[in-house]
Amino acid sequence: MSEPARNVRTTFICTIPSAIVTQALAQAGADVVVIDQEHGAIGPEHLHAMIASTAGTKCRPIVRVGKADEAMVKLALDMGAAGIAFPLVNTAQEAAECVAMTRYPPRGRRGFGPFIGHSRWGVSFEDYLAKVGGTIICNIIVETKSAIDNIEEICAVEGINALILAPHDLSVDLGCPGQFDTPEFLKAVERFERATTAAKVAKSAVATTEEQVQSAIARGYANVMMGWDVLMLKNAAANAISWIK
Repeated sequence: MSEPARNVRTTFICTIPSAIVTQALAQAGADVVVIDQEHGAIGPEHLHAMIASTAGTKCRPIVRVGKADEAMVKLALDMGAAGIAFPLVNTAQEAAECVAMTRYPPRGRRGFGPFIGHSRWGVSFEDYLAKVGGTIICNIIVETKSAIDNIEEICAVEGINALILAPHDLSVDLGCPGQFDTPEFLKAVERFERATTAAKVAKSAVATTEEQVQSAIARGYANVMMGWDVLMLKNAAANAISWIK
């Protein structure tokens, strides 16, 4: 398999509550791990350890919160997360609220208290705001028809780092679950790609095969989400078991 383009970031989604898993993916060379508190089995007791396990690598730990909840966002960032991925954002106003949760005043309303998180970045508590606070990532997940209908306005919101196209959720909301070749789905993807390109907003795609990765790169995606830890483990085990005839 060819090496990924240098300007394209690789991401893996962690649903297993294990610092060992995140550490292994980070050490393997992943640019980003998404610690999934929306669909994963990860509670606050595992959150810090999973974030901390990426220290010493180039890998950035992003937390996908269960919803755009200020308390969840504050906890994840104060544990040392590099940023937040927000699910089910449907309008520009909602996207602006998400940005505000990840920024300190006067740009936002994040409360200051990185008593734990500063250590993940190798800075002092006093230096966290100046050296890390302004680098926090705010990613918005596009997964509904409403989000597609409002995509141009969402793209115009200042402070969004990337828009993530969630094909499974989007196909369900469009009434064609898992059917990624229907006219409705393809039209939505085309509008998403056109809007993000015009606004020069980075976009992310799910791409779990080499063919899908190369297709995403050719269409201007800056980030490819290459798999879920639990599915990768399950598929690898099933493949190994299949060797026994």
